[in-house]
Amino acid sequence: MNKIDITPILNIAVEAGHGILKVYHDPAQDFGITSKKDNSPLTAADQVAHDIIMKGLTALHPDIPVLSEEGADIPYEVRENWPVYWCVDPLDGTKEFISRNGEFTVNIALMVNKEPVMGVIYSPVLNVIYYGSMEEGSFKMIPGGLPERIFVGKETAGWKAIGSRSHADPEEEEVLKGFPVTDKLSIGSSLKFCFIAEGKAHVYYRKGPTMEWDTAAGQAIAVSAGATMLNNLKEKFCYNKPSLLNPGFFCYSS
Repeated sequence: MNKIDITPILNIAVEAGHGILKVYHDPAQDFGITSKKDNSPLTAADQVAHDIIMKGLTALHPDIPVLSEEGADIPYEVRENWPVYWCVDPLDGTKEFISRNGEFTVNIALMVNKEPVMGVIYSPVLNVIYYGSMEEGSFKMIPGGLPERIFVGKETAGWKAIGSRSHADPEEEEVLKGFPVTDKLSIGSSLKFCFIAEGKAHVYYRKGPTMEWDTAAGQAIAVSAGATMLNNLKEKFCYNKPSLLNPGFFCYSS
């Protein structure tokens, strides 16, 4: 596969973020909230971002299929042998979007041989973009600005654990006792992976449930910055499974 330029992908993520903000800031908008099959919420902004990303990625790379949360009804028999594909969450943190706390993101990951090798996460409200690849490392920047290289924290004690604002679990607290944690942070969406990548936090443990598009871009950015990502059995974290539901996972400073 030829090397893919990440710059147009950053632009697509920012464009999708701007589309989300139009819905977010519309005083007449009730967000058009409906429920999906799993009873998770879906808003008009999810669909707006999905359409922008699908159009952009397909125009750039018509030969690379897209697995998006809002277009995930692709049979395993069709996708199981994809050597390369995009894994997309057009609006990660829908509950944060609905509660208007600003902690939602646009997630785009490039998958090669069922592993995330490139990730882009854009926070529309913070107007900050995180991105990374196994070849180049990980970066943070304001769109249009200069990128800043980021790395995981190297501390061996005094770790900060980061967790979900919407999905706290008592069992997660027990597992974190196995790490040198002395402080805790909570934030929504894939920003948790970004905080690991830039050293603001050191361990993110999630019992579940999440989907593959929830973790792919974040894993690429965190691992490219020096983190380790394993499943809850501390084995390799796998993608493009028959079921797109993730097991529990650890993402932590290496």
